[in-house]
Amino acid sequence: MLLVKAKDIHVEYMGRDVLDIDHLELYDYDRIGLVGSNGAGKSTLLKVLLGESPLPHGKIIREGTFAYIPQLGELVVQEAKDYALTGKLGVDRLYVEHMSGGEETRLKIAQALSGEVHGIIADEPTCHLDREGIDFLIHQLKFYSGALLIVSHDRYLLDQVVDKIWELKDGKITEYWGGYSEYLAQKEEERQTQAAQYKQFIAERDRLEKAIIEKQNQARKIDQKTKGASRKNSTESGGRLGHQKTTGSKQKKLHNAAKNMEHRIEALGDVKPPEAIRSFQFRQSKALELQNPFPITGKEISKSLGDKVIFDKASFQFPLGAKIAVTGENGSGKTTFFRMILDREDGITTSPKAEVGYFAQNGYKFDRRQVVLEYMQEHCDYQVSEIRAVLASMGFTNHDVRKELALLSGGEIIKLQLAKMLLGRYNILLMDEPSNFLDLAAVEALQNLMKNYAGTIIFISHDVRLLET
Repeated sequence: MLLVKAKDIHVEYMGRDVLDIDHLELYDYDRIGLVGSNGAGKSTLLKVLLGESPLPHGKIIREGTFAYIPQLGELVVQEAKDYALTGKLGVDRLYVEHMSGGEETRLKIAQALSGEVHGIIADEPTCHLDREGIDFLIHQLKFYSGALLIVSHDRYLLDQVVDKIWELKDGKITEYWGGYSEYLAQKEEERQTQAAQYKQFIAERDRLEKAIIEKQNQARKIDQKTKGASRKNSTESGGRLGHQKTTGSKQKKLHNAAKNMEHRIEALGDVKPPEAIRSFQFRQSKALELQNPFPITGKEISKSLGDKVIFDKASFQFPLGAKIAVTGENGSGKTTFFRMILDREDGITTSPKAEVGYFAQNGYKFDRRQVVLEYMQEHCDYQVSEIRAVLASMGFTNHDVRKELALLSGGEIIKLQLAKMLLGRYNILLMDEPSNFLDLAAVEALQNLMKNYAGTIIFISHDVRLLET
């Protein structure tokens, strides 16, 4: 059954084509992962298909009904009909009051799964869910009989749940069969094919350009020889004219051959090289070096929030240069633990030279009129070229680095904050769910940057692939 048919979808934002789709169909058997860079228009497309966003151009025919799981902060409160399901998801109240991010996400999922609809459209459904919640959601979606259209940065979920990828780039949709891993393999194959075509293009263009120069040089030599012979045989008019006719014909052939080669170069077109795979090596400032092999330690810490015990005489040591993941159920106290470290609460000791950077989503304030590069250069010891390299790896173009912060999308702001912290004057980073709301390419770049980071990283995450890497 055809659930949605879209034609000539065109959405423009600030002079840029966000969506420029000729034709799109969604069937009741479809299980699709929608991927694309931050700001590419993924959320916009979902809202357009649902009829929640105005459509200036185009036509959409909806034959089916959908439940919508929006991003955090867009929650619509309604009663979830399946109380057994809400219990399994750990939602013990049906209203937003005092809910954590994880609990709010769980409620949205319960509402969607308990609805009598033809399909589910979800925008980052695993954000703020703990591992148990993600595994439960994957299990539910695997056996869900309706259509699925999911935007997610969770590579594990996409591999487990979808069998088709829609890539949204430059306003267009490209379709790939398989899960996210198969999509990556197809993209790599495309990259290698493009690299081979580009290599062949460069070789043929260079060959033709050399041949053109050779023909032009030959024509020039004949011309010089003709002029010399003309002066020598100026009295022999018959012979001179005969010689000129022969050499003129040769020159014409050589010039024609050179022109034909120029036309062949034009016919080759403009084959672009594949995008370079960028790498970046962090360096540790001498001023920020730590001598203590355990720059953060905790001894017999106790902490309670109301009746809830977070720590009961707990002890720990975080080794210098380590990459440490903090995991646990929603509400178990992970973010509270980070705040305890930042506040140097009783029982927690940090090295005197420790410079701690903290990434908390929505926890940054900045001048929205600032330009991206100017913002990045504040409190940063790296050269502009190095800053540009990290930004490029996170998906920022040369045009983007000249933008004002006010023009960036929410996902782009998060990427920028992460890049700024990684390049900041810190030797220890506390990162609370750093991969949430990032596009998939940025998640891949982030994990590589985290691996190569010269200092110590303690991070909260439920992203299976990020933890594995």
